[in-house]
Amino acid sequence: MIPLAQPVQVGRQLLPHRIAMAPMTRNRAAQPGNVPSALNAEYYRQRAGAALIITEASQVSEQGQGYSFTPGVYTPEQIAGWRLVTDAVHAAGGRIFLQLWHVGRMSHPSFHSDGLPVAPSALAPDARVWVADAEGVGRMLHCPTPRALETEEIPFVVEQFRSGAAHAMRAGFDGVEIHGANGYLIDQFLRTTSNHRTDQYGGSTENRMRFALEVADAVIDEIGADRVGMRLAPYLTARNMACPEIIPTILSLAHELDQRGLAYLHLVEADWDDAPEIPEEFRHELRAAFRRAILAAGRYDAAKAERYIEAGLIDVAAFGRPYIANPDLAERILDGHPLSDITAPDALFGGGAEGYTTYAAYGEQPTRNDPPTLRN
Repeated sequence: MIPLAQPVQVGRQLLPHRIAMAPMTRNRAAQPGNVPSALNAEYYRQRAGAALIITEASQVSEQGQGYSFTPGVYTPEQIAGWRLVTDAVHAAGGRIFLQLWHVGRMSHPSFHSDGLPVAPSALAPDARVWVADAEGVGRMLHCPTPRALETEEIPFVVEQFRSGAAHAMRAGFDGVEIHGANGYLIDQFLRTTSNHRTDQYGGSTENRMRFALEVADAVIDEIGADRVGMRLAPYLTARNMACPEIIPTILSLAHELDQRGLAYLHLVEADWDDAPEIPEEFRHELRAAFRRAILAAGRYDAAKAERYIEAGLIDVAAFGRPYIANPDLAERILDGHPLSDITAPDALFGGGAEGYTTYAAYGEQPTRNDPPTLRN
């Protein structure tokens, strides 16, 4: 049996193979209210052959939103919408985790009725976010300088993650992934370039890890460690996140999460054209720090995935963009079938069914009808 076809235990989930679907923001939550819909349920149902689906990031509060049409997990309507998704995936035999998200400074004032986005420190990210107008037409807008969280506010943000995990269980998810990567709020606390605090949440490695560990502890307390993963991006440099201390910080955090019995770590590898390769030394150090399952995503193909699985450095490979045009990606890889290319690049973010649920499984004809948009 080839390595990708072997089953593997991840927390309380026995995965039938090692090809997961990575989280991808697609900006198709129904409006008003950023509510998952039947369209989202069909999209995930089509991809239920993945060993594990990790959903697009879902904000844990109104404060946590940074892009238009991203789903939330904090209102009864959103929970009910996510139940459509989990029921569809489970009926198709799949397993699905919800990614919990607070973007921090990666946001825009249009999402915040009470003012600016929040962050560890009042430092701008030099980044843009996708913001749609009343007609649903989106454009990229610069993130402003955020407001630094007061020390007494931070426990309330931690509780947003706890509530998000509880709501995910009500919605029928098999577990949750805490988004600690890509320059969002947890990552912002971890890095000296985005965290200039002088209280117990800034300065030393221990202090910069405090918020991430408080979030992990709250979510673990709510739903159990074997239902929880965390995503980390050690080699991110964009968004003013190039921190000289991030590698030892990530390794220390991985050790702490291992001690807590976390189900998995999800390693984000750089996926832009001239991105550096993750050093082999770091892969071995991460494996020594975290003994449970390691998922990895970032321009993987079958050969790369099997090489690192055989070396014992990862346990599951998570594929992102290939799952857009190949809803049956795992089956295609395991059966040796060719992969399809994305034919509707303009539909990656926002829109309706076209370029979302219209890609076909191998040997089937694509769906060409695009039902009316679900936005109001």
